[in-house]
Amino acid sequence: MRIGLTSPIVTLVPGVHDPWEVTAGIGELAQIAIAADRLGFDHLTCSEHVAVPVAVAAERGGTYWDPLATFGFLAARTEQIRLATQVLVLGYHHPLEIAKRYGTLDAVSGGRLVLGVGIGSLDDEFRLLGASFDDRGARADDALRALRSSLSTERPEYHGRFYDYGDVVVRPHATADHVPMWIGGRSMRSLRRAIELGDGWVPFGLGRRQLREMLDSVELPPDFDVVLGSGRLDPGGDPTATCTAIAQTLDDGATIVSVTIRASSADHYVQQLESLAELVEIG
Repeated sequence: MRIGLTSPIVTLVPGVHDPWEVTAGIGELAQIAIAADRLGFDHLTCSEHVAVPVAVAAERGGTYWDPLATFGFLAARTEQIRLATQVLVLGYHHPLEIAKRYGTLDAVSGGRLVLGVGIGSLDDEFRLLGASFDDRGARADDALRALRSSLSTERPEYHGRFYDYGDVVVRPHATADHVPMWIGGRSMRSLRRAIELGDGWVPFGLGRRQLREMLDSVELPPDFDVVLGSGRLDPGGDPTATCTAIAQTLDDGATIVSVTIRASSADHYVQQLESLAELVEIG
């Protein structure tokens, strides 16, 4: 069973994060990452926002660690666990920028990058960064095609509607022959985009019935990943509810379960991971 972690500390959403995370730093995160790596968990996550409007931060939170810097640090302290951006906003970056920066991360981590991406939703942030909001879906589709042709080669070439380049060298680049790309979203368009252009789908904010109906309405490619959250779990305090939640998430169509762990400290978080590893077969 593949179980990944929605990383604590790096994203603080009001009403979701635990109090200890507010004052925790890279030392506590590294402690958790090392334990998760040792126990065989599938991946860690780190999301992206550059500058969240104050009014939006009251709902979504304002703490978002930069995934490239965060994963670069964690890559040096782990050996097997995958490093999943969940998600990068495609419209904030040129595809070659992603190919170079995250290709380098893939190289230094030994091929452990999972590139989770999305089209974005904060129009104020788009405007702040000088990015185009209204056509972000079309731009994202073009960027995904460009990335697929560019991530794992030092001589990338792509000719599309929004991105057009060739006769360039990108070195280092991703060492994996095929970097997994997960598409985030909550619409049928995001699911179809994932099927057409990606390797997996990471939905959010959907009820079980709606999620099941959406998945049942399409034919998923072989080896396509559906990464679903199980909700907040307390493996040590309520093992029965933990097992039930994971089983339900698998029934909902997950190929990878992404868990959020309740904890009172980094030490307690590691204990919770050890309890979870005793409850279910991870790997």
